[in-house]
Amino acid sequence: MLKVSGLFIYPIKSLPGIALTEALVTEKGFEHDRRWMLVDENNLFISQREAPQMTQLIISVKDDGLHIKHKTKNGAITIPFYSLGIDTDVQVTIWDDTCNATYVSDAADQWFSEMLEIKCRLVYMPDDTRRIVDQQYAPGDLVTSFADAYPFLIIGQASLDDLNERLTEALPMDRFRPNIVFTGGQPFEEDLMGSFTIGNIHFYGVKLCARCIITTINQQNATRGKEPLKTLASYRRKNNKILFGQNLVHHGEGTIAIGDRIEILSLNQDERFLVNEKV
Repeated sequence: MLKVSGLFIYPIKSLPGIALTEALVTEKGFEHDRRWMLVDENNLFISQREAPQMTQLIISVKDDGLHIKHKTKNGAITIPFYSLGIDTDVQVTIWDDTCNATYVSDAADQWFSEMLEIKCRLVYMPDDTRRIVDQQYAPGDLVTSFADAYPFLIIGQASLDDLNERLTEALPMDRFRPNIVFTGGQPFEEDLMGSFTIGNIHFYGVKLCARCIITTINQQNATRGKEPLKTLASYRRKNNKILFGQNLVHHGEGTIAIGDRIEILSLNQDERFLVNEKV
């Protein structure tokens, strides 16, 4: 039996996540998930790839908005759920996509620039912004937030356990930034999840997740290493990409919770979902 064992949101793209006991599924993904993002002077998204110090910010969701503080520096800031500041429309870029956003406030820009020691601005994705998912692998009428390409990422706990058995030092799930974690089944069972339900929400596995150097960044102290990419490359490489986790799209809205059952409806059988593992 497959059951949801972890639910996570990442309100500001590439900042640490928040563990939930239940999560509201909206059109763009989980409520508050990656609806905010830091951008550079060219309105290009900033991530831990170039700014690993982003791991040192602590974020929480309160009734009045997002509360963010630094692990070691003094100071904190609250970001309202709805923009009350500049509210200036801007075009921002995430990889090959460009979409509409709004600047949050001068105060937010100054605070994040000081805390991260880089010049940056905070933007928000309004409800009426429709950023289409990657149409190469999913229907073009579905939308996502500031996530890389899809609204959800699912990983089985068995997959991480399998990886950790191959490592000299076990790694936590936060290296992989999933939205949904589940227990039960075999390692990498998520690879073949074609369609499934959690409660009344239908999910569809559309693309295995290619992993980048963010997985090598210790989320506690921002140091870089070689793992897990070095080990994953020995048995999870396909077409020069290292794959771990499954990207999802969905139909339906509602709440899912830890302990909910995952009901598999169909399996992926296309060759691109098959990874030849090597021991």
